[in-house]
Amino acid sequence: MIRFNQFSLARGTKPLFDNTTFTLNPGEKAGLVGANGAGKSTLFAVLLGELHADGGDFSIPPTWRIAHVAQETPAVDKTALAYTLDGDAALRDIEARIAAASAAHDGAAEADAHAAFADADGYTAPARAEALLLGLGFTLEQTREPVSSFSGGWRMRLNLAQALMCRSDLLLLDEPTNHLDLDAIVWLEDWLHRYAGTLVVISHDREFLDAICNVTLHLENQQIKRYGGNYSQFEVLRAQQLALQQSAYEKQQRTVAHLQSYIDRFKAQATKARQAQSRMKALEKMELIAPAHVASPFTFEFRTPDSAPNPMMVMEDVRCGYHAEDGSEIPIVERVMLSIQNGQRIGLLGANGQGKSTLIKTLAGTLEALAGHVREGKGLRIGYFAQHQLETLRPDDTPLQHLARLAPDTREQELRDFLGSFNFSGDMATSKIAPFSGGEKARLALALIIWQKPNLLLLDEPTNHLDLETRHALTMALAQFEGTLILVSHDRHLLRATTDQFMLVAKHRLQEFDGDLDDYRDWLLQHAAEQRAALKANAAGAASASANGMNGTNGTGGADANVNRKEQRRLEAETRQKLAHLKRPLQSRIATIEKEMDTLNTEKTTLDTFVADPASYEPEQKNKLTEAIRRQADVNARLETLEAEWLETHEELEQIG
Repeated sequence: MIRFNQFSLARGTKPLFDNTTFTLNPGEKAGLVGANGAGKSTLFAVLLGELHADGGDFSIPPTWRIAHVAQETPAVDKTALAYTLDGDAALRDIEARIAAASAAHDGAAEADAHAAFADADGYTAPARAEALLLGLGFTLEQTREPVSSFSGGWRMRLNLAQALMCRSDLLLLDEPTNHLDLDAIVWLEDWLHRYAGTLVVISHDREFLDAICNVTLHLENQQIKRYGGNYSQFEVLRAQQLALQQSAYEKQQRTVAHLQSYIDRFKAQATKARQAQSRMKALEKMELIAPAHVASPFTFEFRTPDSAPNPMMVMEDVRCGYHAEDGSEIPIVERVMLSIQNGQRIGLLGANGQGKSTLIKTLAGTLEALAGHVREGKGLRIGYFAQHQLETLRPDDTPLQHLARLAPDTREQELRDFLGSFNFSGDMATSKIAPFSGGEKARLALALIIWQKPNLLLLDEPTNHLDLETRHALTMALAQFEGTLILVSHDRHLLRATTDQFMLVAKHRLQEFDGDLDDYRDWLLQHAAEQRAALKANAAGAASASANGMNGTNGTGGADANVNRKEQRRLEAETRQKLAHLKRPLQSRIATIEKEMDTLNTEKTTLDTFVADPASYEPEQKNKLTEAIRRQADVNARLETLEAEWLETHEELEQIG
């Protein structure tokens, strides 16, 4: 088992763990939760042997094999399939033994190595690696493409596939759902259910934690406390502790009263019945878990919007997409017929690359429709949030300056009070946002939207960068929002709590989805199985056709097939060329970010080594140590900013295709 006994550890001058004790048994699946900066990633570093205790002790079975997801992917020319197979290091070692024995003409050694290869299921390894890649969203053709041809988000999926390929006793996953769409998340949950080893996962996706984990490790106040059960069960147990405090109870009751007031006013009105029903569901859930969030960094509410038109927006036969540099069109979603009614709460479903973000951009007016008509109702006020919008924030300006530009005639104290409700109080309201984390910038972008009192909210993955506590605050705020909402998110808890109907973007079309998220999960699993079967059948058919052609049995049919394949390859080449024009500036920006990150990571390694060295704490090193710690904080802040920019740019790249 994994055992921590009176374990203490500090990073620099900051203590993260102080005499904490817990155990994790073989085969348990643990969710590691806690506020940002509580020490979750540090605990992973301890498990990987990269950091050691300052006090107490930590033990793990010495024979255990540990798998984790690499944070960087080399731009190698080997195929995605070969890169995934590299995750099974033992199998690669056996292959090396076979090659060495063959080169040395050592028949006995080669026979032993082949026997070991069979014992290690080497002959089924390519099929197992292929299944991993298909489950994570790759096509059969993409498994044969070089790693260097994939964008950053898809490379992170390759790293995940490589970790899953490793025959491990302990699997460490740090935010594995960040780069996945809902389709891949559902597949990953199914795979992890069957994983026989011990799992420790960091995630801000509560439904993922609920589906996978049977233990929760909570990091707070320099302690790690073990709770039996998944995340929701942990919330209940923790809520029972905190609910004893009168202040927690009073805070909960105020929010309950607000939701109950809405339900009482509108549950009898046909036009508001669905919204009232969604509030009732949120209220039922909140009454159980709200005390667990008494220590949340903040709570907030959306300002009541002014009167709204009905319909709010109408799309008639709209084609959504992009223009290439040569002026040609790249359609993504076609023949969109949509009438958005006041008070609707729509969740958009669909795999990455199908066009959800493209549709949202067209609704927001940041992307012009390629064809068709988009009509906005009089008095429509759109609040649009997407990850790339964080780049529009001015890094050298403060939160107060950003808000003052929207409200130049408003008193400063009123602006400060509003920012304070989003946890930008005191000096933070007048600090430059350049060193802010991705979550803090996302929170500021939301605050700026809310100030403008939109009556139509368009939210594209609003929970990226947000921790569990902040996601909870957003969920409660959206549950009480009295306007119209269209939401894209892979956070199923947020979708369940804030929307009451779903629409699906698939096969270049927008259509209603008749069912809930459980129905969508079943549909995804069935669709994925059918797709994998079809891909394998097509591949087998192509191989058979190729063999028949070589044997001269195709006749004129074979010639026609060759012509069709040639035309298909020409069209595919044209599409790739158009997409390359759109991708080039984003790829250039990514290269610049990565170059700066490499430089900072080198400096960070030097600083971390110096700060961790006991000799650095000698009196004669005091000034140098102080400067090193200050610089260490600056470097870490800049790296976090660059990582957020890197992720956002890659997401833009992936949206293009």
